[in-house]
Amino acid sequence: MSDESIASNSDAGAPIAKLQRDAGPKAWLQRNILTVAVGGVLLILFAFFSFTADAFFTSANILNILRQIAPTMITAVAMTFVITTSGIDLSVGSMVALSGSLLAIWTNGGMDSTLALVLVLLIGGLVGFVNGWFTSYRGLPPFIVTLATLGVVRGVALLITQGYSTPIPTDAWVKVLGQGRVYGIPLPAIIAVVVAVVGWFAFTQTPYGRYVVGLGSNYESLRRTGVNTKLVNLVVFLVSGVIAALAGVIVAARLASGSSNAGQGFELEVITAVVLGGTSLLGGRGSVLGTVLGALVLGVIANGLVLLHVSPFYIQIVQGVILLIAIFMNTRLFSRFGAAMR
Repeated sequence: MSDESIASNSDAGAPIAKLQRDAGPKAWLQRNILTVAVGGVLLILFAFFSFTADAFFTSANILNILRQIAPTMITAVAMTFVITTSGIDLSVGSMVALSGSLLAIWTNGGMDSTLALVLVLLIGGLVGFVNGWFTSYRGLPPFIVTLATLGVVRGVALLITQGYSTPIPTDAWVKVLGQGRVYGIPLPAIIAVVVAVVGWFAFTQTPYGRYVVGLGSNYESLRRTGVNTKLVNLVVFLVSGVIAALAGVIVAARLASGSSNAGQGFELEVITAVVLGGTSLLGGRGSVLGTVLGALVLGVIANGLVLLHVSPFYIQIVQGVILLIAIFMNTRLFSRFGAAMR
């Protein structure tokens, strides 16, 4: 066999060898190291609180954690798309307050629960559309745009409620979204799982998910392929607004009242869950599964600290510290690990 034919066979086999390397366990670990790490942290926390808090490892408490973390989880799934495009949505906490307040006011005023729910979700979509339009078609930074809508939406919630909570009527079926159970499993947890599965499928199995990643990793190259990048980005923010409104509905339904003070610091918790799960704040890399695990980590920590009789005021401090550590791990430690694996 000639040297030329040997070289030809080597060249032909190179792509196959590369695909084999990419499909191996080493490559899988390299791509998913952040998700694996947060999964390990979740197991450690679960074991720690199981041994230190008597009531932690019970079916009732586990279901309670899932019910409490559901609004954060579903909003974090949508935020994964936003942050993967290298954007941010700071208005989700205010949207939780506005949607819950509107739902309570309208149902308390006699409006049909179904109509009130649809209108609330539409308003969430409208806020998301405004965020997406200014960032996509006017080129304004997402941080500035959503910071502005954060203030506007929270202000509207305060205006329509005058700072007071509004009860949801006892006969309003919409309360089931926050208090209902299916075979003993809280309905909010079921909704969160459905949103997570749909989000995972859209992110990993559809062209739209690839476009979202492309927006954050190489916007110009994606645009030159003919993809309507502005529309893709607009849809990301629109969905984020709708999902945040749904989270607000679940919160209000669980508490049986809407309040303009709901969702304070909610955006911090959501962003922490996303970044902790391995999504890069610089865009171009995201993990819906990692986000779900990150949300569970926050829920376990909050629940475990309460069971250990630690002051709830420490929870936000812990979340801030976790966010800082997650960003450091995201940008430093695991990037070096990935380079070493290569």
